[in-house]
Amino acid sequence: MTLVNVITVIVGSIIGSGIFVSPRGVLANTGSVGASLVVWVVCGIFSMIGAYCYAELGCMITKTGADYAYIMEAFGPFVAFLRLWVECMIVRPCSQAIVALTFSFYVLRPIFPDCDPPDPAVRALAFVCIALLTFVNCWDVKWSTRVQDFFTYGKLIALATIIITGVVQLCYGHTEHFNFENSETDVTKIALSFYSGLFAYNGWNYLNFVIEELKDPHRNLPLAIFISCILVMVVYTLSIVAFHTTLSVQEVLGAEAVAVTFAEKLYGSMAWIVPVFVALSTFGGVNGILFTSSRLFYAGAEQGQMPRLLCMIQINRLTPSPAVLAMCLLSLVYLCSSDIFALITYVGFATWLAIGLAVATLPYFRWKQPNLKRPIKVNLIWPIIYLIATVFITIVPMIAEPVQTGFGALIIATGAPVYFIFVYWKNKPKWILDMFECSTVFFTKDAVRSGV
Repeated sequence: MTLVNVITVIVGSIIGSGIFVSPRGVLANTGSVGASLVVWVVCGIFSMIGAYCYAELGCMITKTGADYAYIMEAFGPFVAFLRLWVECMIVRPCSQAIVALTFSFYVLRPIFPDCDPPDPAVRALAFVCIALLTFVNCWDVKWSTRVQDFFTYGKLIALATIIITGVVQLCYGHTEHFNFENSETDVTKIALSFYSGLFAYNGWNYLNFVIEELKDPHRNLPLAIFISCILVMVVYTLSIVAFHTTLSVQEVLGAEAVAVTFAEKLYGSMAWIVPVFVALSTFGGVNGILFTSSRLFYAGAEQGQMPRLLCMIQINRLTPSPAVLAMCLLSLVYLCSSDIFALITYVGFATWLAIGLAVATLPYFRWKQPNLKRPIKVNLIWPIIYLIATVFITIVPMIAEPVQTGFGALIIATGAPVYFIFVYWKNKPKWILDMFECSTVFFTKDAVRSGV
C-alpha cells in the first residue's frame, strides 16, 4: 500500500456515516450551535492527540493488530484478549451496522420523499450493502482498495459540495444560528455529545491494523495519520458550519437525515444529488471498516486467541476470507437494532475505554523498555492528557445512559469466561479438541493457513 492508498483508507474509514448522523446527537446534548462547534473541534484535536500517540506505537511495534498487539506486549494475553473481544464483538461490527444503516436510509430517502423509509426496507438494503462488500473483500484485496479509493473521492466531493454551498450562504450573511444561547451545562450531557462527535472521527486508528501491508511504514504511517486527521477535522468543521448557515437548531434536531434536509431547502429539484453522494460516502465507510477489521480477527487468531479458522487465507485469492465472513456475520446481528444513537453509545463506551488502555501502553513502554527503537517519540504530556480525557468520556456517560453503557460493560465482562474456557484452559478433553478441529477442517476445505 502506497501513501495515497494509506490516506484513502484512513479518510475512507473515518468519513462514513458520522458527519451525516452525529450533528443531531452533538446538538441535542450541547443545546446550541456555538457549543456544538466547540465540541466538533475538540473531538478533532482529541483524535489527533490519539493518532500522535499511535504513531509512536505503530512505528515501534510493527505488527498487524495495532492496539491489540501493543496491549499484548505490555499487559499480557488476558488484557489483550479483552481488548480483542471488545473490538470484535462490539466496536467494529456495531460501527459497520451504523454506517450500513445510514447508507440504506440515504439511498431510500429520495424514493420516500414525504416520510421516512420503512424500517424493513432500510435493514434489507443495509444487509445487501454488507453482503456485497464482503464478497468484494473475499474476492480480491486490490478490488477492495480500488473501491476504497473511488468512494473516498466520492465522499470528499459530497462534502465539498456542502461546504461550498455553506460558504456562499455565509457570504449572503446567513449567520443568525451561530450563537451560544441555551448551551447545555450538564456535564453528563456534554460527555454524551462527545460520544456522538467522536463517533464521526472513529477510524483514525484503523491504519495501524494493516501496518504489515504498508510500504515504508516508518515514513508513511505518521504522515498518513497526520494528513488524514487534519483533513478530516477541517472538512467536518466546515461541514457543520455549512449545515447551520441554513438549518436552525430545531430543524437539525427534527431531521433524520440532516444533509437531505439541507439539500431540500437549497437545491430544489437537484436535492437528490446530496443523498447520492452521502450514499457513496457511507458505502466506502462500510468497505473501510470491513477491510481493516478483518485483519484484527486475523491477528487475534494468529496469537491463538480466536478460532484457528480465522487466521486462514483463501488458497487461490490469498484473501483472509474466514475473517471477513466473521466480521460480516457479526455486523448483521447488530442490524437487528435500528436505533442508531443507542448503537453509538455502545460503540463510544467500548471504543474509548479500549483505546485509552492502548494509549496507556505508551508510558508503560517508556518505563519498562526505554531502549526500544522509536522512530517517533512523543512528549509524555500528550498520552497523559489523552488518558484524562478518556476517563471523562467513559465514566460520566455511565450516569447519563446506564442501560446502554451497562450493556457494553456486560459484553466486555463476558470476555473473561470466554478467555479462561477457550484460550487459557490448555488441557481440554480430547473430544472438545476433536470437535474444534473437525469444524475447522469442514469450513476450510479450500483454504490454507497463513505461511503454510
